[in-house]
Order: sequence, then C-alpha cells, then structure tokens
Amino acid sequence: MNKPLAFSLIAFALMAAPAVAAPICSGSFGLDREIFSEEELNEYNYNILRSNGVNVIRAEVWGGCIRAFVRLEDGSEQMQFFDPQGFRRVE
Repeated sequence: MNKPLAFSLIAFALMAAPAVAAPICSGSFGLDREIFSEEELNEYNYNILRSNGVNVIRAEVWGGCIRAFVRLEDGSEQMQFFDPQGFRRVE
C-alpha cells in the first residue's frame, strides 16, 4: 500500500471514530466571578461538595462545570464533573 493512501485511510478512520462527549453544565456559578477570585470560587465549590458527602480532594472551575478530583472507597482518585447549579454530578 502506498503512503498517501495509507495516510488517507488512517485519517478517515480517526474522523469516523466517536468523539468523547464533554459534560454539559449550566455554567452559572453561585458566586460572582467578578467579585470572588478563582481560588475563592474553587474553595466554595470544594466546601459545598464536601458538605454534600463527596470525598473531594480538589475542585476547580472547568468550562461551565466544576471539575472535582474525588477519592473513591478503594483509595483511587476519579475525575468527576458537577453542575454549579444544584451540584449534581454530570456524565
């Protein structure tokens, strides 16, 4: 098989592969981002998630979501996404 044809087939296969769906969140945060720093917003989200029973290690604003690194029962970590309105986990 010649190189241009092989490259075209590989490129086509990559384009046809299903894309990983990004979580969809409201993007509306409880604290005003013009008044509170990103660090304060992250701490607020961390505290709310902890108070809701989520074993959060770190939380941060990511796109319109809260990206949280959560410690699971087996001791491993998992990245999870939460909507800032209602703090529901999104897939």
